[in-house]
Amino acid sequence: MALYLIGDVQGCDAPLGRLLDEIAFSPSRDTIYLLGDLVNRGPASAAVLRRLMAFGDSAQCVLGNHDLSLLAVAHGHRRAHRRDTMDTVLEAPDRGALLEWLRSRPLALRAHGLLMVHAGVLPQWDADEVMALAGEVQDVLRGPGLGAFLAGMFGNEPARWDADLQGIDRLRVVVNALTRLRFCTSDGTMHLKASGTPDEAPAGTLPWFLVPGRRTAGVCVAVGHWSTLGVLLRPDLLALDSGCVWGGCLSALRIDPADASRHELIQVACEQVQAPGE
Repeated sequence: MALYLIGDVQGCDAPLGRLLDEIAFSPSRDTIYLLGDLVNRGPASAAVLRRLMAFGDSAQCVLGNHDLSLLAVAHGHRRAHRRDTMDTVLEAPDRGALLEWLRSRPLALRAHGLLMVHAGVLPQWDADEVMALAGEVQDVLRGPGLGAFLAGMFGNEPARWDADLQGIDRLRVVVNALTRLRFCTSDGTMHLKASGTPDEAPAGTLPWFLVPGRRTAGVCVAVGHWSTLGVLLRPDLLALDSGCVWGGCLSALRIDPADASRHELIQVACEQVQAPGE
């Protein structure tokens, strides 16, 4: 049995197929954990979803910001961006099944000594709280309140977590942290507009994983989302967005289920689909 983490695919099904061939993935034997942004900006989002659906429980996926954006567009709560490439899903004959599968994915997974989310975690949260808060969002995504949630999901406020937050404000903070976070202040106030390298942190902020006293510091967190960060392998962080859709690589990290600190990086080259910075 082999276990792999895979970074942002973003609708690039051909590189995903090459990567799975490279690691000789067998769904009867192995498990892949995809770290969000399965769709959008690449040319074949529907094919990515169909491929992963066919693997059943052998493909475990967390949701990223582009996955949530697809759900919002599909339900009429957001207009597609001019650079979005969601039509292969939105116009697919099996659209309903693809969207239903996507909305059933979690925002966080915890397995093999790893905490897996798309973007990051706030310094106030420990791993148990991350899982509990992700579960609150998952319950809404999978329930009858999906439309109201998607209608109110977008926005940058509140920028800081407060356990007394209720309703859509509470859910929005959780979504923003788990699917959009890169930089925050030492008290956990999120800066959601910056997307540069760690050296380009806005004044008064740090990359979320460098905040002193972060309560998940004793847990290895696996993420995607941050292509300008690239692959970064630390005892407390496995970052795997290597910019496939921008002409970089698609990355898989083989992990040892007995010791998550032991790993092997496998990459395949990708064609540039979007211009840098888009």
